[in-house]
Amino acid sequence: MSERKDKYRVGTLNFSEIRNRNEIRVIKMIQKVMSEPPGYQPDELSLQDIYALALNSLPPRYTQAGTIVLRDPVKDEDVLAAVRKAFAIVVQNPKY
Repeated sequence: MSERKDKYRVGTLNFSEIRNRNEIRVIKMIQKVMSEPPGYQPDELSLQDIYALALNSLPPRYTQAGTIVLRDPVKDEDVLAAVRKAFAIVVQNPKY
C-alpha cells in the first residue's frame, strides 16, 4: 500500500475516498474563469493558490462513495464568486 493511502488509515478503515464535493466544482470554475477575457494564464503555483483559496472560502461538503446528495447548499454562483475572488487575490499578490 502506498504511503499516501496509509496516512488515511485507521486500522483497516481507509478514509482516502472521502472527498470534498467542492473540489471538482472549483476546478471547473477555474477552467471557466481562465477561458474568460483577458485570458489570464496563471503559473502552476498560482493555480494551486487559487484552488486552495477558493476551497477555503467555501463551506466543506464531504461525501463518501455511495452518498446520496439531496441538495447542495453551495450554489454554482457561490463557487464562481469564490474562484473569481481567489484569482483577484493571487493576481494582486504575486509570489515571484
